[in-house]
Amino acid sequence: MSKDNNGSSSVIIAFVVGALTGAAVALLFAPASGEETREYLGKKAREGTDKAREAMDQGREYYDRQRETIVTAVDRGREAFQQSRERGDQA
Repeated sequence: MSKDNNGSSSVIIAFVVGALTGAAVALLFAPASGEETREYLGKKAREGTDKAREAMDQGREYYDRQRETIVTAVDRGREAFQQSRERGDQA
């Protein structure tokens, strides 16, 4: 499970770094006034923040779903173990 989580983190980090790099290259090749550039950077920063927040929410949802699945599996395993143990004591 932690391996999948690390993979998701790597993808998110790569996405953010790529977005920032793309924004920087766009600024270098598309001259604009200082005010336009500041507005553009502010807009992109807000978009990046929103996307990061959304990715974090999705990661939490995924973690919660996986955690519930694992807890359920462990509980069922304990029940099965207890039942087989009780059957062994009766025999």
